[in-house]
Amino acid sequence: MNEPDFAVSAANLTKTFTLEWTRKRLLALDGLDLRVRRGEVFGLLGPNGSGKSTTLKLLLGLIRPTTGQARVFGQEAGSLASRRRLGFLPENPYFPGFLSGREVLNYYGKLVDLHGQRLRARVEELLELVSLQPAAGRALKTYSKGMLQRVGLAQALLHDPDLLLLDEPTAGVDPVGSRQIRDLILALKKRGKTIIFSSHLLEQVQEVADRVIILHRGKKIQEGTLDELLSVQGQRQVTVSGLTPELQEQLVAWLQNAGAELIAVTQPKQQLEDYFIRAVSK
Repeated sequence: MNEPDFAVSAANLTKTFTLEWTRKRLLALDGLDLRVRRGEVFGLLGPNGSGKSTTLKLLLGLIRPTTGQARVFGQEAGSLASRRRLGFLPENPYFPGFLSGREVLNYYGKLVDLHGQRLRARVEELLELVSLQPAAGRALKTYSKGMLQRVGLAQALLHDPDLLLLDEPTAGVDPVGSRQIRDLILALKKRGKTIIFSSHLLEQVQEVADRVIILHRGKKIQEGTLDELLSVQGQRQVTVSGLTPELQEQLVAWLQNAGAELIAVTQPKQQLEDYFIRAVSK
């Protein structure tokens, strides 16, 4: 695959911080090699302190690497050309609580050189995209954490960036708000956006990510698609319905006679989150 096919590429990306007072050195990111294809949803996974946020800050140009380099659409990370194509949602976005959702987007829209009818149309488009039009006139201090995250996502999209960087977008959000944010991520992917997001909530990543890397203590320990990482080799799962108890016993006996090792016979269960969403939606 050629370099232009990648939204992000990094080689030997390393970041060391000097701790105040003790003057000790902390290795936050250790020789990360990374390539993110255009149009994919890419997950940065790992426990707290694994280097996820450091990676995002390096791509944004908020901090500089100790060694190595990163490029965004072929431009050096942190350059003006790369930043123009980026949108960023921090883990805890802060907006003045006395402003309404619409006022916040109007303010930030002017910062990215939107004005007049073009600004008004863009703000209304994004309020509809993030499902906040009914609450657009309310003060942000009345918003839930999930609503604030969606305002932050709308703000990151104002200038129509090609790449979105999302730092723990569903942290602290209830299941309904979390599902709304994940649906937004999938909708943005359909629009051709490239999305990189960090998370330590693995079950949420599973629904949206095309590929992931797993970081631990600053080092990449695994990378691949979810199918590659999660498939259990040497086993197959078949789900059927309509079998009588007698037929089930015959099927189990046939499998055993055929030499198959029977791992488990279970009844399929729903995911708790899916059950919860359906219950509260009623």
